[in-house]
Amino acid sequence: MFLNAILLALREIRRNVLRSSLTILGIVIGVAAVITMVTIGEGATAQVQADISKLGTNLLQVFRGQGFGGGGSRQAAPPFSMDDVRAIEEQISGVAAVAPSLNSGVQAIYGNNNWATQITGTNDKFLQVRDWQLQSGRNFSESELRSGASVCLLGTTVQRELFDSQDPVGSTIRLNKLSCQVIGLLESKGQSGFGQDQDDLVVVPLRMLQRRISGNADVNAILVSARDGVSTEKVQKDLESLLRDRRKLRAGSTDNFNVRDLQEVASAFTSSTRVLTALLGAVAAVSLIVGGVGIMNIMLVSVTERTREIGTRLAVGAMARDVLLQFLIEAVVLAAFGGVIGIVLGLSAGVLATNAFHVPFVLNPSIVILSFTFSAAVGVVFGYFPAQRAAQLDPIEALRHE
Repeated sequence: MFLNAILLALREIRRNVLRSSLTILGIVIGVAAVITMVTIGEGATAQVQADISKLGTNLLQVFRGQGFGGGGSRQAAPPFSMDDVRAIEEQISGVAAVAPSLNSGVQAIYGNNNWATQITGTNDKFLQVRDWQLQSGRNFSESELRSGASVCLLGTTVQRELFDSQDPVGSTIRLNKLSCQVIGLLESKGQSGFGQDQDDLVVVPLRMLQRRISGNADVNAILVSARDGVSTEKVQKDLESLLRDRRKLRAGSTDNFNVRDLQEVASAFTSSTRVLTALLGAVAAVSLIVGGVGIMNIMLVSVTERTREIGTRLAVGAMARDVLLQFLIEAVVLAAFGGVIGIVLGLSAGVLATNAFHVPFVLNPSIVILSFTFSAAVGVVFGYFPAQRAAQLDPIEALRHE
């Protein structure tokens, strides 16, 4: 009986192909829009997480001053020192590696090529903290760090601008007026989640930058990597407590430094993109409701057109529930067809959109299943009233209908 009802429903849909196609258009658009929006949102979330992870694993950044990135009263806040770095290494148990950081703008010159870039003074733990690998060459030696030797590591952007495709290891470049031997080339990290080119830098021993460029012993930032399995929140609290003691801040006074946990930053960005994805999906889902109204409207028209057919079926012994089932199945089949077509279009549009926005394509099977289920549910909900109306027709009045 149920199979027969499905065959009858398919026959009626095939009889009015154009009208059926227009009927399911709202469902198709709704399902396609939901899947496309969610796919773009999932891709954006994955891209944000990947971009922030490029900055380092379990990374905490300590800046002088307050605000995001050490803004606000940064100039008035005292700088850090190497004693602070050693204290963090020795007194905080959850730390895997600590790297001081001092930055300055320089003009890098090699032959006839020159490039304005940023120089970072640090130690041999910098690559570990930033989870950065060497493409060629080596890291700083202990003797080079102690003596402040004129050696450097290049990011791929600087390498491309100065050396084109050549391997720079072993060459000597000038940083402003200072000669510096290239001992390593960093692997490319691309842009960070904040739009900064991470490969546009030159890394040198901290003491070399302090002595020959900045002229002081300041450390403007400290990069701290927490050990795997250790809560970065706990390490952050320990850092804040230690630095308050070392900087002799009284109870209740405002910190003159800022500890940024990149996991918190990643969570905030991820939460924002997911909320936006949910809102876009909800807006797109309104099209499904509109499509359901279209199905109800067409089904009511179909009941009116087929009144005599309904009367004949009832007169020869068909039960009211048989008529109800027939029209309800027609509505569900229409909505399900729309759902399938919408899924295909939505996934295709998702692939094109993610490629256009340069974010990864992330297939979420649950949203595909949910969209199809919801489209079928729309057919049940909006098809029930026309089906009930057809089932309640009086056979005699239906046969007299012109």
